[in-house]
Amino acid sequence: MEQFISPDKSSWDALLARPTATYDDLEPLVAEVFEAVKTQGDTAVRGYTQKFDGVAREQLKVSPAEIAAAVERVPQELKDAILLAKGNIERFHQAQITAPVKVTTQTGVSCWQEKRPIQKVGLYIPGGSAPLFSTILMLAVPAQIAGCQEIILCSPPDKNGALPDVVLYTAQLCGITQIFTVGGIQAIAAMTFGTESIPNVYKLFGPGNQYVTVAKQWATRFNMAIDMPAGPSELLVVADASAQPAYVAADLLSQAEHGPDSQVILVTTAAAILPAVQAEIKRQLNDLPRKAIAEKAIANSKMIAFESDEEAIDFINQYGPEHYIICMENEEDYINAIENAGSVFVGNYTPESAGDYASGTNHTLPTNGYAKQYSGVNLDSFLKQMTFQKLTAEGIQGIGPAIEAMAEAEGLQAHKNAVTLRLNDLKNEQ
Repeated sequence: MEQFISPDKSSWDALLARPTATYDDLEPLVAEVFEAVKTQGDTAVRGYTQKFDGVAREQLKVSPAEIAAAVERVPQELKDAILLAKGNIERFHQAQITAPVKVTTQTGVSCWQEKRPIQKVGLYIPGGSAPLFSTILMLAVPAQIAGCQEIILCSPPDKNGALPDVVLYTAQLCGITQIFTVGGIQAIAAMTFGTESIPNVYKLFGPGNQYVTVAKQWATRFNMAIDMPAGPSELLVVADASAQPAYVAADLLSQAEHGPDSQVILVTTAAAILPAVQAEIKRQLNDLPRKAIAEKAIANSKMIAFESDEEAIDFINQYGPEHYIICMENEEDYINAIENAGSVFVGNYTPESAGDYASGTNHTLPTNGYAKQYSGVNLDSFLKQMTFQKLTAEGIQGIGPAIEAMAEAEGLQAHKNAVTLRLNDLKNEQ
């Protein structure tokens, strides 16, 4: 990893940059696939699955028999681990349920807010070299708690045209029965428009490669909501001399192995730890099955030493990391000062892997600096907040004149009339 010692603030823009490629050149392909799926439905979905995945599958929906067989093949030890994680995720997200907000703003004027579930949601689960069955827990558990009526899951098939056993086990564990062996752009388009086999949804969730990322953003042109803009995974660790170099290196590599375009950053106020962390990265890297992927990500990554906590905190907030690990003696200062981060991991015994799998927090998080304005997926991601109000006769008489005055000032006479008619009737009744 490239090292920077006390970098001048004029160089920060370059240090803050992500290794994110431009997606503009992908839009013509995305537009083509969307149009084909919109007009040709399942036929287009099958055609693009054959073209992009090299798989021909007549039935896009996974059958109950396939699910049952897959469940039997998953080792019990893995089932137990998934059950533990699911329990923690359920507990954390159930705690996010809030009571309706009810306020009498003035006599006779009652206002309240209630949350209602999004009726139809689509979950995209990446496949490829590392099928993320854990993402099913992160999306399906809060969707079920929220009360979403219809949950659709799409994931790309393997070379045999099937989904991994553990993906099907986790999906059925979360109560999902509408599972489709479709990935990539065509999956996003299918859930946007609906096909003969795949229902359309109202909001899309889940990470994916650059094609899926562009497809989700393209889907917003067709009245589709998405969880957040997403890109390659990233991690920032802030550490001082109290940190364990082996732990820091392991955390950096855990994120680097996601993909060659991932980025990891080490920020420190103790430059003396850098050689030890570098040595640990080199040592641990040699033992990783995904070494080639992690090496490419490490080439995009940086170690930065600052002279003060203030500078380090300023840089971290400008970076806005997806994952943020704090291994500092004065950890409370860093916890209190963070303004922009997707999820925060505190202390030497809190690896980012804990949040990825089993601590209970959600791992679907904003990347590429979007933590400055987006939250990670949570229970509210699957809910809409609706407001209600009810006025009594006394209530409309109390605020009516103010409404009339404001409507007239804006030149909206019909708005004023809607109040005036009621006020006149009430006067006549007296």
